[in-house]
Amino acid sequence: MNTVVQGNPAGHQPPADVVTEGLQPFLHDVCTTLYAPSLVLSRPAGDIAGGPDGFFHGDRRLLSKLSVRVEGVPVLPVSNTMSSADRTAFRAVLRGVGEHTADPAVTLHRVRSVEPGVLREELEIANAGVKEIRVEVVVGAGSDLANMIDVKSGRTSPALPAETEGDALLWHRDEVTVRLRATSGSPRIDAATGELRFEVALAARESWRTTLECVVTDDEPLRFPAVARDAVPWSATGLRSADHRMDQFFARSVGDLERLLLADPEHPEDQFLAAGSPWFLTLFGRDSLWAARMLLPLGTELAAGTLRTLARRQGTTTDARSDEQPGKILHEVRREGLKLNEGPTLPPVYYGTVDATPLWVILLHDAWRWGLDPEQVRDLLPHAEAALEWLAAYGDADGDGLLEYIDVSGQGLANQGWKDSGDAIRWRDGRLAEAPIALCEVQAYGYEAAMGGAALLRAFGRPGAERWEEWAERLKRRFRESFWVEDETGRYPAVALDAAKRPVDSVTSGFGHLLGTGLLDEEESALLAARLAGPELNSGFGLRTLSTDSTGFNPFGYHIGSIWPHDTAIAVHGLSRAGFPAEAASLAGGLVAASTTFEGRLPELFAGHGSAADSVPAPYPASCRPQAWSAASAVALLQAALGLEADVPAGTLRFSPRAAEGIGPLDLTGLRVAGVPLAVRLDATGRIQVEAPDTLTVHGADRAGDASRK
Repeated sequence: MNTVVQGNPAGHQPPADVVTEGLQPFLHDVCTTLYAPSLVLSRPAGDIAGGPDGFFHGDRRLLSKLSVRVEGVPVLPVSNTMSSADRTAFRAVLRGVGEHTADPAVTLHRVRSVEPGVLREELEIANAGVKEIRVEVVVGAGSDLANMIDVKSGRTSPALPAETEGDALLWHRDEVTVRLRATSGSPRIDAATGELRFEVALAARESWRTTLECVVTDDEPLRFPAVARDAVPWSATGLRSADHRMDQFFARSVGDLERLLLADPEHPEDQFLAAGSPWFLTLFGRDSLWAARMLLPLGTELAAGTLRTLARRQGTTTDARSDEQPGKILHEVRREGLKLNEGPTLPPVYYGTVDATPLWVILLHDAWRWGLDPEQVRDLLPHAEAALEWLAAYGDADGDGLLEYIDVSGQGLANQGWKDSGDAIRWRDGRLAEAPIALCEVQAYGYEAAMGGAALLRAFGRPGAERWEEWAERLKRRFRESFWVEDETGRYPAVALDAAKRPVDSVTSGFGHLLGTGLLDEEESALLAARLAGPELNSGFGLRTLSTDSTGFNPFGYHIGSIWPHDTAIAVHGLSRAGFPAEAASLAGGLVAASTTFEGRLPELFAGHGSAADSVPAPYPASCRPQAWSAASAVALLQAALGLEADVPAGTLRFSPRAAEGIGPLDLTGLRVAGVPLAVRLDATGRIQVEAPDTLTVHGADRAGDASRK
């Protein structure tokens, strides 16, 4: 999926005799508060206290320490509450202060909020007792201005000396300056210790309040600025269903997605989703495209912004170092280069991905079907043609009719599909595959892109449709000839072809990406649906990336046994489109069950032990959270459950709720098709009523107020 820094991760606060320098830190126990491009990672009690913790903005850590303590008094945390993606509250008890019974009497309440470049912490000491109290509240702060890549790699940076500027603590280096002040309370400021000290005296039933405010000044412009609260590219959404877990998952996901939005600085009206927090809060071609595709039922504005943002950066030349090629869609953009372990450094704009280019064409085609303005589609067609040319000229470099990748420079990513860790593509006996590698799912993307591109060219009167249909048919034929292998269970497609064009025989979640794309026939689809439903891949909490019967299976392996929500959602959607609703509902139900473990905020990935081993899924300790395509999975699951497909150019809207087991009845609002609101109601009998544009013929549902079914 995202760029992986290899190495054995380590926990936040390990025993003192455990060395963690240079190891990727764990994230499973962090509290994240987010408004891209800013975020805060902290302890569950609220303190920023080492490891990956910090207040970050634009891939720089502004605060590496922020603690609130009371001199000589134990402060014991009792709760934290995430009211929204950008607002978190923490409550603690001042133990032994002001108590006249066994009940706590004095509490500390911290409310954290984040805006782009600004962190605020509202502090309240409340005395609910009957005695007067006097305490000294001490805020400790520090900054190292470390870059995000060093934090991710577990490299420590020396703390910067603090200075005072009026009523503020100040840290600065190069173009970045950080200021921390209290808006009230007249604290004593000690730059040597980085502390603000408040003398607090409270009578019974009184409270004391102040607000800490940390602001960054950065002379270097951000690559991608924030999106204003009132500029979210979809309407307010609402879901009420029979499954309250789904309701929580949907609401939390949409809220997180709003705060993951970023804008193209060249055209701020064009928005896209940053891949995820904390390591990938930037533009990722593959992630941003998949997330926008999953969110098409909320409208086409995000898709249009994502397409245009990437089109402006589409490859125009051949550069082995960055892996840029004419027509190619980029992999990622960062403020500075990404260092892989102690080896090479990826350039800030890096194109090493085999799948972003076909996914770009697929998104354009699907957005057109959901009602993207034809003139906007027309403007993007030259980029689609360039992307299609890349498939034939560079994606299929050896001319064998299949898409493959290799890191020609030896300085980039060895694997360039979404499973991009170094050990992701392997034989069933555990051996690693040798590049060039042709991934099974990338062939499906290529086929879908060529067929979708042909449909666009024909609809807009441009030449080349027949060429790309013929190209797609050749790819389908070559896939059938080259990828299918057999074991004791039956036939299935290998995960990839290796450098010698041998089928790498692992059984993987890649099957789900093939379904519903047109690459397979009915018999082949049925074989894969059965595999996906089997216990080797279906964990009960979602789809494992690698079958349990593979030698390399590891439930904590990044791409070799873990569960990725977006991967499962893609399989659910493919199963639904291919006509396997029971299998789709089973996988979807497992993912919804898993969401409760993570309070509705599904992470990038989690461990693949499965429901037969654990009552709840174990976190993958280094997983990012929230993650755009994990959050967007909530919408994809609902679309699959409803069997919702739009074809605005053909004037149709179709429903087939055969995979809606367990979530109906439901009411879903905030959808849009052809720029017009769409609301859906599914009753307990499976009957759908919709409020939809009059310009579309609705199949499989009644219009609200109609008595007869279409």
